[in-house]
Amino acid sequence: MDAPIGSVYVHAPFCVRRCVYCDFAVTVNPDGDAGGWGEALAAELGQIEREGVFGLAPRLSTLYVGGGTPSLLGPGAMDVLARVVGEDRLSDPDLEWTAEANPESFTSEVAERWRASGVNRVSLGVQSFHEPTLRWMGRLHGPEGAARAVATAKKAGITNVSIDLIFGLPAAVGRSWEEDLSRALEMDVPHVSLYGLSVEAGTPLGRAVAEGREPGVDEELYRDEFLMAAERFTAAGYEHYEVSNFARGGLVSRHNSAYWDGRPYLGLGNGAHSYRHPVRRWNVRDWEAYRARVLAGETAVEEREELSTEAAALERTWLGLRTRNGLGKASLSADGLALVERWVRGGLAEFFGDRVRLTALGWLELDRLTVDLDAVGGRV
Repeated sequence: MDAPIGSVYVHAPFCVRRCVYCDFAVTVNPDGDAGGWGEALAAELGQIEREGVFGLAPRLSTLYVGGGTPSLLGPGAMDVLARVVGEDRLSDPDLEWTAEANPESFTSEVAERWRASGVNRVSLGVQSFHEPTLRWMGRLHGPEGAARAVATAKKAGITNVSIDLIFGLPAAVGRSWEEDLSRALEMDVPHVSLYGLSVEAGTPLGRAVAEGREPGVDEELYRDEFLMAAERFTAAGYEHYEVSNFARGGLVSRHNSAYWDGRPYLGLGNGAHSYRHPVRRWNVRDWEAYRARVLAGETAVEEREELSTEAAALERTWLGLRTRNGLGKASLSADGLALVERWVRGGLAEFFGDRVRLTALGWLELDRLTVDLDAVGGRV
C-alpha cells in the first residue's frame, strides 16, 4: 500500500487584475469567493479520498496556498481551508503552512487571523520596488508596499517571510535591478525567490511582443541580473539552495523541497498538479469549469501522464541538478563523470565531498546540461 501524502498544494485563483506577464490559472474577481472556494475544494477532496490513490497522511508536513492572490479571500479564508482539509491533519507542531499574499491586500486583520488559523509562513508577491515598473506589470502596491507587508507579517507573529522578485525585465521600464536588490536586502527576510521574465503566448505581454509593441527577453540582461542577484544574496549570508531560491537561517521552503526531492504531493483547485510516482496529473485550469465539475461529482482532472523509466530518470537528474544537493559522484557513469569534470573546468559546476552541484552560471544552462548528461548515459 502506498504511503500517505504529507504535502498539499491548494490553489486560490482570484486576482483583482491579471498582470501583464501572467500565465497562471487565475480568474479576475476583486472580491474573491472564499465560500465558493471552500465548497469546491471540499467536493474535490471528497472525491480524491473516495478514489484512494492520493490518500493524505493523518498529519500533514507541509501545506502551501498559492494563487492567484490568496489574501483576496480575506481573514477567514484559512479557517475555511482548515475545515476542508481537517484540523487534525494540521495539528503537527512542525507543519509548514505557507500562504501567498500581495502587499496591498495583506492587512493586519488578514495577517492576525491567518496566524491564529495556523499559517506560519507567508510569501509576498513584491516583484519590484520601482513604481513605474510596478505600474507596467499591473501590480497594485506601490514601492513602500513591501515594507509595510513585511512589518505586518512580523507584527502578527509570522517571522518566516519570503518575498518574490522578478528579473530580466525590459530595460525600457527604467528599473535598476541593483537598487531592487538593495531594497530587498533591507527587508531583512529569511527567504527570497527569483523569477525570470518569460513571454508566454496568450498573455498581454505575449501579445505585445508578437505585435512588436514590446521587446522580447534580452538574454544577456537576463543572465547578468541572475548572476548579480546570486552574488548579492550569497554575500549577504543567504544560501543559494535552489536555482531560484535563497534562504538564511536554514529557512528553506520545505514544501517546494518536496517537489525537488521527487516526493509525492497532492494539488487541490483549478490548474493544480498532483504527483505520485509514476503518475502525474493536473486539473482543468478554468475556475468556473473546475467548480462546475467538482460540484457535479465529476473529476477535476483534465489530463494525466505516466512517466516512463527513461523520463523518470531524466527528471531525477534535472531535479538533482537544480538544488545545492546536486548529484552523488557514485551515481555517475565514467562518461558522465568525464562530462561533469568538463563542467567544473568551465565554471558550470563544482565538486563538494562526494557530490557535484551546479554553480549559478551552470544553473543558467540547467536544461541543456541535464540533456547533455543524459545523452552520454551519465547516470548509472
